[in-house]
Amino acid sequence: MDLDETLHELCRAAVPAFADAAVVHLRDPLPAGEEEPPGPLVLRPHSAGPEPPPAACGVPGGPVDRGGGAAPGGPGHRGGVRATGPPPRAAPPLGPARLTVTGRLAELLAAGRPAFGDVPGIAAEVAELLSPAVGGPGPVPPGRRLIIAPLRGREHIVMGAAVLVRHPDRPPFTGDDLLVASQLATHTALGMNKAVLYGREVSVADALQRTMLPSSLPEPIGVRLATRYLPSSKTARIGGDWYDAIPLPGNRVALVIGDVMGHSMTSAAIMGQLRTTVQTLAGLDLSPDEVLHHLDEQAQRLGSQHMATCLYGIYDPIAHRLLVANAGHPPPVLLQPGGRGQVLRIPPGPPIGVGGVGFETVEMFAPTGATLLLYTDGLVESRDTDVSTGVERLRDRLHTTAQVLDPPPLELLCDAAVGGVGPRDRDDDIALLAARFDGIPSYNVAYWFLDPKPQTAGRARRLTRRTLHRWQLDSLLETTELMVSEVVTNAVRYATRPVTLRLLRTDVLRCEVGDDSPFVPRMLHARPGDEGGRGLFLVNQLARRWGATRLSTGKLVWFEQRLPRDLRMEIPED
Repeated sequence: MDLDETLHELCRAAVPAFADAAVVHLRDPLPAGEEEPPGPLVLRPHSAGPEPPPAACGVPGGPVDRGGGAAPGGPGHRGGVRATGPPPRAAPPLGPARLTVTGRLAELLAAGRPAFGDVPGIAAEVAELLSPAVGGPGPVPPGRRLIIAPLRGREHIVMGAAVLVRHPDRPPFTGDDLLVASQLATHTALGMNKAVLYGREVSVADALQRTMLPSSLPEPIGVRLATRYLPSSKTARIGGDWYDAIPLPGNRVALVIGDVMGHSMTSAAIMGQLRTTVQTLAGLDLSPDEVLHHLDEQAQRLGSQHMATCLYGIYDPIAHRLLVANAGHPPPVLLQPGGRGQVLRIPPGPPIGVGGVGFETVEMFAPTGATLLLYTDGLVESRDTDVSTGVERLRDRLHTTAQVLDPPPLELLCDAAVGGVGPRDRDDDIALLAARFDGIPSYNVAYWFLDPKPQTAGRARRLTRRTLHRWQLDSLLETTELMVSEVVTNAVRYATRPVTLRLLRTDVLRCEVGDDSPFVPRMLHARPGDEGGRGLFLVNQLARRWGATRLSTGKLVWFEQRLPRDLRMEIPED
């Protein structure tokens, strides 16, 4: 399944038993389908080695030129796979040498049968194929000491050519050697074809999965985020692991990690559907156990054979609280301020897709400076390690990192978390989401419950004026009082229980008014004779942003205003 390895197998099989040197040139671009590429036949020397000159291959005690280079058939694929008996002499760096093959040589390659190098009409092109500038052994040897073997894949499409050379101290090739060269070329071309097709499928699978993961993370106030995603081994790269961070009303953020069982395109597609479902449910402001309950129902609609694990948490930076529910997922690790790692014992619950069972939400304190790590089982489980042992090792790695630098930067912490898993140990893909809890200080928050009475709007204005004066935001008094009055008046009109008013100073001044009515207001365009309908129009004109969110307990109307730079809340940095 590896192009470089396939070409090295050709090299090892041919040198030194059959030939003294082998040079491989691949078609540019390398065909990946079953149709002949348009245009003339162009060959480019191929190298499996990261640096020229090519090393000896197939000689006892000689080094083997190994991998690293561009993807098969991709831009920048270059060099020459070469095997030779004597130690190689220094050669100039391999450049983007290309040879357009025409005439007699093109006919020989298209016919698919190996030929000797003394065929009339191909001498000049053969000399270019053996040029030292592209890692070749040098001048064309006299007589029948050179064989050109076409590399043809499926549907008899030319994928390249292998040039086999014998030195003058050995007998020349014979007619029987053409049969041997044909067999070598046929097996090599079949392996190349498989490698190219597999590479294309892996590329498509990777692209599918990565497009379903978040392209970027939100930057909510009060929490910093970092992620890692590592595909599994090359034999099963695509999986169903995902992570997400979703901003919620009230400056909260939902933290999600999940894993669809299996490794296939179907797993990735199911992952995309479940992730979309979680985002929709998060917008309804449900508790974590309710989110998992509805996600479980959706998974059953997709089919009983599709199961997944998921952990859903909500962090409130104002209350410094964390709500978490678990559906069969490995437990999160909380790195406390000071470096002590703690495995959170969340009731695991059944996996998503089982159906007929409930989930439990656990609430806990989330101290400022702590870091929560959510991960999939590929990070802690392998053929040789069970989940419990892997979790303890992860906690130890985090603790060791925190002892060196406290608090450790998030990126460094993520590197330490995945650093203990080598590429060969990855039987599963790995997703990791780290959240550093910075919180929002209480002096930047003002919160009230107001009875739904006609005089409530006046009281809300007075409370707002007093708070903004304490925050030295007198320049925003007039506009903020006006908008608070309009929004509170509208809430009082429909509320049957106390109205909530909250002012929050972060990088913006945010005002939130909540009530128990599910009716979400919309902006109207009042006519000249109308007595109402202008409240949200004023908010829309004066606020930087505004919106209304339906909650499980009613609704929340909010607006934001810009703050002078020197009066904004300081955002911690790593």
